[in-house]
Amino acid sequence: MIILRQATPFDLNSILTIYNQGIQDRIATLETDLKDEAYMSEWFAKHQGRYQVIVAEKNNQVVGWASINSYSTRSVYDGVGDLSIYIHRDYRGKGIGKRLLQKLEESGRQNNFYKFVLFTFPFNMLGQSLYHKAGYREVGIFQNQGVLDGKFVSVMAMEKLL
Repeated sequence: MIILRQATPFDLNSILTIYNQGIQDRIATLETDLKDEAYMSEWFAKHQGRYQVIVAEKNNQVVGWASINSYSTRSVYDGVGDLSIYIHRDYRGKGIGKRLLQKLEESGRQNNFYKFVLFTFPFNMLGQSLYHKAGYREVGIFQNQGVLDGKFVSVMAMEKLL
């Protein structure tokens, strides 16, 4: 059984492990440098209040996490949240991302977000399937948005009005 709950500082090592898997697997982020505990502590401090982090737990083990991130420092965009969803590589494709996304949307509505945006790789079909099924629409492709392993990578922008 999967339990969804607000993340606590005690979850940071698990969140770090899962985030680093996403970096290593080259399917979820343009980041290439693995993160450490100091990075995650600073990141977590910025994710309080309406910028929440939710974890998915199975058998007392964090198997995924999702966060609402600030889209912009400009106040005109206060109602727009940027999403991150990461699933432990052993649990991908098992519906955990869907549950985390639903929980983030619920939290977003309660915290006065009117829109979520996200950025995904065009080749991340598992992620795109999740987002399309949840009502996200493709806004466009940023061509050659970054470099991974010496090659340009494009990024797809998606959005959903809450």
